Amino acid sequence: MVTPERWRRIAQVVESRQPGVVVLEDVHDPHNAAAVLRSCDAFGIQTVHFVFREVTPYNPVKVGKVSSSSANQWLDFVIHHSTDGCFRSLEQEGYQSIATVISAKGESLFQADLTAGPWAIWFGNEHRGLSEEAIDRASRRVAIPMRGMVESLNISVTAAIFLFEMTRQRSVQGMPRLPQDQMTKLMESFGASGDATPPPC
Repeated sequence: MVTPERWRRIAQVVESRQPGVVVLEDVHDPHNAAAVLRSCDAFGIQTVHFVFREVTPYNPVKVGKVSSSSANQWLDFVIHHSTDGCFRSLEQEGYQSIATVISAKGESLFQADLTAGPWAIWFGNEHRGLSEEAIDRASRRVAIPMRGMVESLNISVTAAIFLFEMTRQRSVQGMPRLPQDQMTKLMESFGASGDATPPPC
């Protein structure tokens, strides 16, 4: 039985979900991916697309429980085996893609307007970054400005910074919400572990 307090918590989380998805292309270490999932849940991103082109596929629901702090239980996942297939799927759903790149190849994250969208934000392999195909096909290329000798951050740190900045900008402008039908489905999904009938108002 889902208690009224639990339903209020579920409703609060669902109402805080924001339009947009994250795409992880060829992320090798499941623990790195799981850490990104933790940030997705924290900043209200519900759906994560995984592209397995060259790395061995893994199930995001079953890996990285510690790294994700069980955030993977509350997210939705879509698996692709080609970058092209992922782009086609996202385009059909009306998403514009942002490729995360190094500073020399993109606009500054702190000058980029991330309030519109809905955006699909792409993050690449820990060593190689995004594929050239992903970078070329993205609508925009955005980078985190860096001041050190090494122009590199862990993927989970990069994702957290991007999602924080997008959420900050949207909060200032008025945070967009998911369509009502999506929120209704999430309410049912989040409450499915018990009696999924909400208590009377």
